[in-house]
Amino acid sequence: MTEETKKNDFVMPEAELLRGSDDLLADFDRGVTVFNEFVTGCRNLFDIGTAVTVFGSARFDEDHRYYKLARQLGTALASAGYTVLTGGGPGIMEAANRGAQEGGGLSVGCNILLPHEQVPNDYLDRCVEFDHFFVRKVMLVKYSSAFIFMPGGFGTLDEMFETITLIQTGKMERFPLVAMGQDYWDELLDFVQKRMLKEKTINEGEVAVFGTVSPAEAVAHIDNVVRDPSANEAL
Repeated sequence: MTEETKKNDFVMPEAELLRGSDDLLADFDRGVTVFNEFVTGCRNLFDIGTAVTVFGSARFDEDHRYYKLARQLGTALASAGYTVLTGGGPGIMEAANRGAQEGGGLSVGCNILLPHEQVPNDYLDRCVEFDHFFVRKVMLVKYSSAFIFMPGGFGTLDEMFETITLIQTGKMERFPLVAMGQDYWDELLDFVQKRMLKEKTINEGEVAVFGTVSPAEAVAHIDNVVRDPSANEAL
């Protein structure tokens, strides 16, 4: 069997779970599998220290300016004493993990098992693998004290807006949110401020996203809140 055939035949457990109504016992078994995945994540991540999660595309190679920016960011975070937590794959994730190791910090990845594109990068001190996107996303949020959104696609947008929604609805503390590579995010943030706010689908000041192109500014913004919890009120 060729690698291509294996990829085509690969059935993700999450696809089976979400395919609709099924035998109750089969759904119960899948629920137990999900629970065990949560337990595995908690066991492997509970002691990683004060972490910052970096989200971003898996598709940038090391010559891309956003890869280079994420690598600088990882080094800056590590130098400031933060664990760098990512999705564990290539692109932005690899760059941030690589920078973290170069900065002498702990580099951690939560990798998702996919039939293509996503394999653990080579710059992880600790890697936890997940079958379910939603379990992985909980781990990336639960064990982090700040979130940085680098340029990315639908997955990054999903991670960004779910994190914002958790804060908006009071399901999570008002941790600092940073949009890194500000030029990439300008139009989206403009839409949020000018269209959504104008139509009153959000309220003024519900959630603040700090935009920057500077790793030093990003770290300083995070430091201001993480090192001084009272600064949460200003977010």
